[in-house]
Amino acid sequence: MTTLSISVSEFKTHCLDLIRQVDQAGDAVELTRHGKVVARLIPTAPAVQGTPTWQRLRGKGKLTGMPEESVLDSEQFDALRTFK
Repeated sequence: MTTLSISVSEFKTHCLDLIRQVDQAGDAVELTRHGKVVARLIPTAPAVQGTPTWQRLRGKGKLTGMPEESVLDSEQFDALRTFK
């Protein structure tokens, strides 16, 4: 992977072209301000195809309360009704 270093002001001028370059060529871009790197634009990992996210996460959670329990007190429900 090639890394290109460019100033923030130069990035503003050519941002769409640079984003396209990162996406298509896989190059990284370091954004600098006064010679110091302040941010990096890097290509993302390929998205997982096939199984929807909710199915991949199924069975990974942990129930910490009883199904009939609420996270809100009854007073909080009343307070929410006054804003209607």
